[in-house]
Amino acid sequence: MNQDYIFKERQYLGRDKSWISIRLTLALFCFIAYYLNFDHLASRQLFFIVGSAIILVSVVMMYLLHYQTVVSNNNITLSGLWTTSLVKIDLSSIVKVEKKEYSRFIFNNPVYNLHKNGKIRFYAGGKEAVWLTDRDGLVYIIGTHKPEALYESIKKAQRQ
Repeated sequence: MNQDYIFKERQYLGRDKSWISIRLTLALFCFIAYYLNFDHLASRQLFFIVGSAIILVSVVMMYLLHYQTVVSNNNITLSGLWTTSLVKIDLSSIVKVEKKEYSRFIFNNPVYNLHKNGKIRFYAGGKEAVWLTDRDGLVYIIGTHKPEALYESIKKAQRQ
């Protein structure tokens, strides 16, 4: 495998703390309803099956790669899940690099290559993001769990 990168981070689909807590709350509700429902055997079994399925899906999602960010000497490469296209951002066209908050909202949905209002978003988890602006005014927002390391690696790659 080629090791000529400055920074590499993998973002997993099911590891965002807010969505984990929502899924576990739903599963807990199902198990409590299973425990309290003594009269109807069919609905009792259904609550148990749904609660178990939520837990199983949560575990599978924790190991499901959403996208990978790789910063090399002259570009940033974002590769996503199976059918998503590879996105390469040329660092020579980037005029501004900022480390800011991704969003003011508490819950943010995972996105890959979402074009909206002149911004291209990549997000799977974390509170902060690196905002890149190119010569044409297009803004790339890359959500990350390691904002300082990503920011420093982009600055280092631009200096080279």
